[in-house]
Amino acid sequence: MGSEGDENGTVRVEAKGDLLLIEIDRPKKLNGFTPKMFEELGSAYNVLESNRFRCGVLYANGGSFTAGLDLPKFSSLMKSGKELVPQEYVDPFGLRPPIRTTPLVVAVKGYCYTLGIELMLAADIVIAANDTRFSQLEVRRGVMATGGATIRMVERAGWGNAMNFLLTGDEFSAETALRMNFVQEVVDRGTELARAIEVAEKIASQAPLAVRETMRSAQTALEKNRGAAAREFVSVQNLLLNSVDAAEGLASFVERRQAKFLGK
Repeated sequence: MGSEGDENGTVRVEAKGDLLLIEIDRPKKLNGFTPKMFEELGSAYNVLESNRFRCGVLYANGGSFTAGLDLPKFSSLMKSGKELVPQEYVDPFGLRPPIRTTPLVVAVKGYCYTLGIELMLAADIVIAANDTRFSQLEVRRGVMATGGATIRMVERAGWGNAMNFLLTGDEFSAETALRMNFVQEVVDRGTELARAIEVAEKIASQAPLAVRETMRSAQTALEKNRGAAAREFVSVQNLLLNSVDAAEGLASFVERRQAKFLGK
């Protein structure tokens, strides 16, 4: 939807009804990320969290999602020990506050290397084109993955399967990513963005408060334990049952019509 006009790339946002489309745009460099792009990505996630949008879609211009970091442009930043995304922005990797609470669907294609994998694993649903090639190849560069791959690849695929890719840097296919639970659907090349938008629109049509609380409950179980999540069930459900949206959900069921949720 965009076109590259800055050698350091850009990340742009576009409102589409209740959706926020977030586009990575540096196609001539395989969408390799620069410090500028990271800051703009964090800013885009802040926009997603502004309560205006019910779901986001992250995708890329050009033939690939991203080939990873443009390392020469990051050398001084990485040696300084500073974070890739400034603290005032939502962390796209979901590893420190502020944490994203609005659902996010990602469409990947072509090369999806290193931080591309970490960005998609930090999202909620991933749609992959059947030509997507994945690699978490930091060990081949003398560094380690620090955007969540060492955590989430193990959570999704189990220890041995995760180590098979984390410790070798080997490339793997979209079908393998599906089998490892890294992506949720594999579709024909060229249809991945349309499918991601379709999924996002379906999410956006549900009750926003219920969607967010469902996500938060699942995250609590993952980050703390099942007991912590279960202890909140009754109080959260009571809160939802007293919402305008719950009344609308019941009325739409009785009247056999599509619900129109307001997020209240």
